[in-house]
Formats: sequence, C-alpha cells, structure tokens
Amino acid sequence: MNSISVTVVIINIILAVLFSLGAAPILVWIERRVAGFIQDRMGPNRCHIKGIRLGGIIQSFADMLKLVFKEDFEANGIKQSFFFSLAPVIVFCSAFLTFMVMPFADDLKIGEQVFRMQGLPIDLGVLWFLAFAGLSVYGIMLGGWASNNKYSLLGSMRAGAQVISYEAAMGLSLVSVLITYGSIHLVDIVNFQGQLLFGFIPAWGIVVQPLAALIFIITAFAEANRTPFDIAEGESELVGGFHTEYSAMRFGLFFVGEYVAMSASSALIVTLFLGGYHLPWLNTHFLQQNISWVFVFLMIAIPCVSYIFSQWMFKNNRWLEVDNIRNRESKLLFKIIVGINVLIIVGLGLFLAFGIGENGTNIATAMIQVVTFAVKLMLMNFIFVWVRWTLPRFRYDQLQDLGWKILMPLAIANIVLTATIVVVFGA
Repeated sequence: MNSISVTVVIINIILAVLFSLGAAPILVWIERRVAGFIQDRMGPNRCHIKGIRLGGIIQSFADMLKLVFKEDFEANGIKQSFFFSLAPVIVFCSAFLTFMVMPFADDLKIGEQVFRMQGLPIDLGVLWFLAFAGLSVYGIMLGGWASNNKYSLLGSMRAGAQVISYEAAMGLSLVSVLITYGSIHLVDIVNFQGQLLFGFIPAWGIVVQPLAALIFIITAFAEANRTPFDIAEGESELVGGFHTEYSAMRFGLFFVGEYVAMSASSALIVTLFLGGYHLPWLNTHFLQQNISWVFVFLMIAIPCVSYIFSQWMFKNNRWLEVDNIRNRESKLLFKIIVGINVLIIVGLGLFLAFGIGENGTNIATAMIQVVTFAVKLMLMNFIFVWVRWTLPRFRYDQLQDLGWKILMPLAIANIVLTATIVVVFGA
C-alpha cells in the first residue's frame, strides 16, 4: 500500500469519526437550540472558556468532560457487573460500525488508482446497516437485565417489543428500494440517483420510491430510539428505562450511542432517498466537466451565504443587546468567517488562474461531494430533533399496531407494485 492509499484510508476513517462520533456534541447543541426555539427560550448560553461560548457549543463539551470525570457508581443490587459494563459498549459499537459503510463521495480516482470514499469500503452496503443496527437492542436488553432494577427491566422488555414492531416493516421497505436500484452497494445506489427522470427530475429515492421512503424514515426513528418511539426510556413512566442505574461514562456510551445511531440513520436516509453526495442536477461527471464554473459559483455563493448568516446572527439573537461579552464574541466570530471567506476566494482564484489538472479536479469534486453529504446529513438530523420536540411518545402497543397493521402491509404492497413495474416495463 503506497502513501496515497494510506492517506485516503486515513481521511476516510477521520471523516467517518467526525460525521458520527465527532458530530455528537454538535447534535446535542442542535437538540438544545431547537428545543429552546420551539419552547420560546434561549437554550444553552452560559458555559464559556474565557468568555467564548460559541453560541452554546461549549456547554456540550463541558457535559462530555463532566461524564468523563464523574464517579462511576454501581448499585449494590447489580450482580452481573461484566454484562452491566458490556451493554453500553455493544450499543455504542453497533451504532458506530453502522456508520462506517456510508459513502461520503463518489469513487476517487488518482492516477491509475481508484479509492472508495467510505470508512469501511466493503460491498455489503445496506445489509451491513441492518445487521449492526439490529445488534444494538441486545445491548439495551442486556443492560436492563443486568441492572437488577424493575424499571430497567421493563425498559429492556419494551425495547424487545419495539424491535419486533418495526424491523419487519423496515426490511420490507428496503426490498422495493433494492429492486428499483438493482444493487445493494451504496455507491451504486447513489450513482443511480445522479440520473434525471424525463430529463429534468432528479432520480432521488424519495421521488422514485416515496412510500418506501416514508416507511423507512418512520422506522428509522424507532431504530434510533428517538421520540416518538423512545418507549424503552420513557422517563415519565420508567425513570430512565434501561439506563436508570447507569452513571458517568457507562451512561455516556448509551447517550453518545443514541446520537451516533441517529446520525447513522440520517446518513442512510440521505444515501438511499435524498441523492447521497449528489447535488440536484449536478452529478459527478457534470462537476468534473464544469469544475471551473463550479469554482466561480462558489466564489460568489460562499460570501453571500456567509453574509446572510452573519446578519441573522446579529439581528436574531436577543442576548446580544444585553451582554457585551457575547457581543464581542460574535464580532470575533464574524471576523473569523470573513477571514475564511477571503482564504477560500483567494484559493479558488488561484486554482482558476493556474488550473488543477485531472487529479486536482477529481479531488475537488470529492471535496464538494463530502460537503454536500455533510449538509444533507445535518439537515436530516435536524428533522430528527424537530420531530422529538413536536410529537408525543407512542405507547408500545400503538407502535406494534402501526408496524404490523399499517407499515408492513404497505411495504408488502409496495414490493408487489415495484416488482410488477420492473417486470412489465423493464425499468
């Protein structure tokens, strides 16, 4: 393996870690900010480092440090200490490994070598996601049983009931998707979505398989144990459910694992139904053929977007009017944004002036696609958060009725319809 191969592998692993584990503090911050906005309050805005709050993000890092250094307490009634400690590890590792197969960009060609832009470049695709996503429930059930607590045990039993409620519908919804795409490889699926239907409609999964998209998104909320399907926790009924007896980093693994699972589910939704790393009407071939015009567009668009964001930051934050420290912080961030914009514009200008060659074009295309994937991923994560603070929790029997009586029959009907169309029209 040469230096280029090693570099690409390291970059892929870093991207996978950043989009999954590294995104956890950002997702916690988004969770709190969205909750504050919906409930007409400010959200986190006190924790700081020398007056720098980063809009409340510092609070997320403070909470993580608190979990790391907090005393790891274990109740006397816990008799299976090994399994009690193993449970959160299973949940976290299952969620993290699920994310590793998500493609961040199209295959990258450098010279004669072709590299997959995945943390774990294997061909299992969707099957890998289903395998490891389904393993996380074992960690939840094991933790609830090993806690020797009636609330924890009830939470783990609810988790088991939840799995048999949504897994069948989730798997069946993917069957019609795979019939349409004709492949289980995620890169092939995304490249299929880079095509145009009737010459102008992006062939995204949500367009060609809207019913499958709806079913999968609903079941993905249950897969990630997110509201309205967080019945395994049910803090209003079960204290904390399966993690009632957990503290410090053992609880932290459950906590972070939930956000990593949410990010993995969002990544698969983006990959299967929202075009993956493709921009609408701008597939890989188009970007590579028109990279100069893309650079010109970016030189205009990035400063405009930054200006709009800066205006929003100053005009829509009530606390700026009453707190000079935060006002100074925002002005500092504004200067940093301006500096980054200048660097980007100068860099793109130099690329336009001197050219970047074939390898440079391929690398630039991959970078644009990685950013596109990241933006879509964050938007989908925002929807997960939005739903949490909008809908009430389902009862476990309501989830079973939804899964078995509504979602599964719809998924089966969609398979029959999709297969009929594929056979009759050869689509």
